[in-house]
Amino acid sequence: MRTRSDSTDSGGFTLSPPLDPNGRPGPGKGLKKKFQKLFGGSKTQANSPAISPTDGHCSPVEEEPHNVIATFEQCLEDRRLCEASQLLIEREERLFEEIREAEELKHKEEEIDRLAADRRALEDLIKQILKQSLKTEVNIEALTSAVKAIRQEEEQDQLWKQRGGTPPAWRPSEWEELHDSTLCSLMTERMENPSPPADSVVDRSSLQVDVCGMGKQLKQDLQWVVDVVKTCYPPEMHICNSYARWYHQFFSARLRKIAEFGLGDKDCTFLLRWVNEFYPEILQKLADEIDHEALGWLLPEDLLEPLEEQYLNKKQSDLTTYIGRVLEEAREKWDKGENPEREDGCFVSTVSYDIIQLINGIVTAAIKIVGDQRKAQNLTRPLKNLLERFKTFQDDIMKRSKPNSKPFIKANLGCVKQFRDVLVTRSHLFPQDVRESCLSILNDMKLSAHTYLLSSVHEVLKPHYRKLGISDWLNKPRPFDNLLHSIEQEIGELQGSTEACHQELIGQLHQEVTIEYVRRLLKGEVKLKNKEQEKKAYKTVKDNAESLHSLFIRQGSKEDWLKEILNKIAEVLKLQDLPAIQMEVVSLAADCPDLSGKHVSALLKLRTNLTKAHRKTVKDTLSDTLRETNTLNAQRPFFSRVHVK
Repeated sequence: MRTRSDSTDSGGFTLSPPLDPNGRPGPGKGLKKKFQKLFGGSKTQANSPAISPTDGHCSPVEEEPHNVIATFEQCLEDRRLCEASQLLIEREERLFEEIREAEELKHKEEEIDRLAADRRALEDLIKQILKQSLKTEVNIEALTSAVKAIRQEEEQDQLWKQRGGTPPAWRPSEWEELHDSTLCSLMTERMENPSPPADSVVDRSSLQVDVCGMGKQLKQDLQWVVDVVKTCYPPEMHICNSYARWYHQFFSARLRKIAEFGLGDKDCTFLLRWVNEFYPEILQKLADEIDHEALGWLLPEDLLEPLEEQYLNKKQSDLTTYIGRVLEEAREKWDKGENPEREDGCFVSTVSYDIIQLINGIVTAAIKIVGDQRKAQNLTRPLKNLLERFKTFQDDIMKRSKPNSKPFIKANLGCVKQFRDVLVTRSHLFPQDVRESCLSILNDMKLSAHTYLLSSVHEVLKPHYRKLGISDWLNKPRPFDNLLHSIEQEIGELQGSTEACHQELIGQLHQEVTIEYVRRLLKGEVKLKNKEQEKKAYKTVKDNAESLHSLFIRQGSKEDWLKEILNKIAEVLKLQDLPAIQMEVVSLAADCPDLSGKHVSALLKLRTNLTKAHRKTVKDTLSDTLRETNTLNAQRPFFSRVHVK
């Protein structure tokens, strides 16, 4: 049994003297003793007569033990209200059947008055029972009987409408309206005086206390209706929806009055949470019994929109201010010459983590609070400008090149990756245009950081690059071995970013070294004059491809595809049959759609045994292939970065 703080309502009424079985006044029997019992609780099952299940109504007369016919007063005392109602209806039928003319009313006034008084007594008791509907003391059997009595009275109202004639003064009784007004009054009393919250939050405003109290009372009462009160009503009365409508209308009216006045930011947020989050959650849990969609919104658009605008403007301002402060703190640390923090040997920055946490928290909360993902996403619109500030900060670091610049750039790479990841994996937090703009800025930041960190590596490797593609390259492997050795040494200097960022950086170096290798080869300083030199060139390029691949993969690169480019170039240098050369070039173009006719021409010119006509045939084949496959936009550009004359 649920526990509630409500006290039992008390009330009284007067009864006319009891009638004998023929409907005539009989001797009163200790009615004043029965008043004390009337609201004292229901009788046990053994003392309560059964309700006839045949037609949904109580039989007019139920036999008590020893075949004693229950009187109207006994039915009231036992709270058998359905039976009491039926007895009155039968008296009404007998009485008014005898009245044929208006003159006859004068002779029946006393009986009519007694019947009217008994009806008032029954009505008062039914109201008392209804007022206990939401209390733990409610008598389920009595409430069920009261509901049936109300239904019987409505049927009698309809009967009088159909038969015409002069009805009794109390017809129509309209007890269903009485039922609704009584329960609506009960609801109003409970919502205006809700149970005090079990937990008291010190920093709550009076508005928040009031709204929270009403909301909690609403939740408890609707749950009680679904669990208990519903069992006393027939399904066609839809009692759960009726209660939900009354509570909704009251709660909505109160919140409208509150929303019409200017609210502080905290109260504004609190009110929106009730409208868009807490209240829908309450109704959703009762969705099997309550048609929550039919209730509508707690607040109309003209009151809701200003609150949402106030809330969103405040959160966007908070986000902008916070991100600006995070970036400023990072800049101050760099200006002071401090190094970023290190975790597991890697330079790290909290810039991205702090900003991402804030964005995720603010937008996720806003989706619930305003109930609109698109509006919540718009909170992140300042992110583009803020990332541009971050990029400007990184450009300043690289331009001034202080001793702590490289550590900061390595730490920034981790931030850039974290930002990219959240933009991709949690795209619902951002508008599409903001997401695309931010990804573009971050890609530029990553590339410029790679260029900055790798520029010193290429300076060291430049003397080794110059020895590639000259005649000694075919005969002396040492220049290439020296290149590999220098690469391995320089990679050690690139350590310091997180593992994933280091892999991307090494992958970028892998691409740039391979691009430089191909550029030097296509420069045309080596001329292959016979098959022997062509085979030697084939083997050299294949070996170099394998060596580069092994070195970079060992260092963390994931760019396996670069090896195949060199292998296909090697095949083109060796193949003798023109159709075979055509097929290999087509295969190379499939891997690298940015392969151009100039690149193919430069590659084929290395072989002196291929005529100009042969080269034109191969280039025409390439053009046809690229046109048919429509793959000119390479996802991984390679040859577009290999400049040839």
